[in-house]
Amino acid sequence: MNATIKKNGINFGIIMGVFSILVTTLIYAIDVSLFVNPWIGIASIIIYIVLGVILLSKTKKALGGITFKEAFTVYFIAAAIGAVLGVVFNIILFNFIDPSVKETISQMSIEYTVDMLKKFNTPTAAIKETVEKMKETDNYSIANQLKGLVFSFVFSAIFGAILALIFKNKTNTLE
Repeated sequence: MNATIKKNGINFGIIMGVFSILVTTLIYAIDVSLFVNPWIGIASIIIYIVLGVILLSKTKKALGGITFKEAFTVYFIAAAIGAVLGVVFNIILFNFIDPSVKETISQMSIEYTVDMLKKFNTPTAAIKETVEKMKETDNYSIANQLKGLVFSFVFSAIFGAILALIFKNKTNTLE
């Protein structure tokens, strides 16, 4: 593997991970109700997209061009490292440092979901069923955090492939 790809992937992965940890820590310290605020999630996704674009632009410039494989590899390394760092922090925070906050966030999520379902005129029976399923699920358990990590890898692979198609040299084929 090219040293530039490895270096950039690791460096940006650490940046993504630290960003995730900082966002989680700030939300935890300021107001845990922000964990259920969709705008925080949307803003975070936009920042990850921007970081991915910066990563690929910087790598393409450093290499004097980039193939699909190189672009995908550098992005996936960064995304995987960032996701692992964020999930490890979340596991520690929600399962060892302050497990009680999981219940608070879960209750807020239920209330938010019920409000949204009512706005869409969802039948009461369906709302009750949804609430029961939500009460049975611990989204912050170690197992569910690890499942989320797997989904993050899949999403990162898909998004990385899209970015790689955009950033690869136009004359290259899919290598």
